[in-house]
Amino acid sequence: MVAIRLTTACLIVFSLVGCAPQGPVQRQVGQPGQREAQREAQQETQCPAVLDSTERAAAVVAIGALLDAWHAAAGRADEEAYFAQLSEAAVFLGTDATERWDKAAFRQFAHPHFAKGKAWSFQAVRRDISLTKDGHAAWFDEDLDTPNLGPARGSGVVIRRENRWLIVHYNLAITVPNERFKAVKQLLEQPPSADAAGPPQEREGRRD
Repeated sequence: MVAIRLTTACLIVFSLVGCAPQGPVQRQVGQPGQREAQREAQQETQCPAVLDSTERAAAVVAIGALLDAWHAAAGRADEEAYFAQLSEAAVFLGTDATERWDKAAFRQFAHPHFAKGKAWSFQAVRRDISLTKDGHAAWFDEDLDTPNLGPARGSGVVIRRENRWLIVHYNLAITVPNERFKAVKQLLEQPPSADAAGPPQEREGRRD
């Protein structure tokens, strides 16, 4: 006997996470026990697990700890610990329009300053974290207290790989109050002075 079935449980999960069968629904063929095993295998691949509130809270804490440890590694100029928090596919966006680095390019840029013990010091003073329903990825934004940049903002994406979180994207930005935007725009339209034309690592990296 041939039957085509989608269990009620799977339909409920579809509605919660927005997943759907990948391709045509497979026909369940064979004895009842075999058909049940086929259904369970199909549901496992088509219906990602949904985190409960406790698991979501734990994930938010873990992501916050990851970001705090990442910033702390920069503050003590620990290059290995800093770049260990980035996925191999990570992208870092700096405050200058030219600063879009993959992991290798970012490390090449940062290495001389870590080696001198003069990396940057960022302290998050506010952070919001949002998770996907299955808990495999999250996005965040944070306000930063920085000695050299002044008030700044970071935002990005993290992914979970082999039970650990990794940063896959980070965007560092300087916030501009609305009432000062016109003056900042006028300043940006002027040719840069010789004093302001230094390399971006001196702007972002110097802590002394």
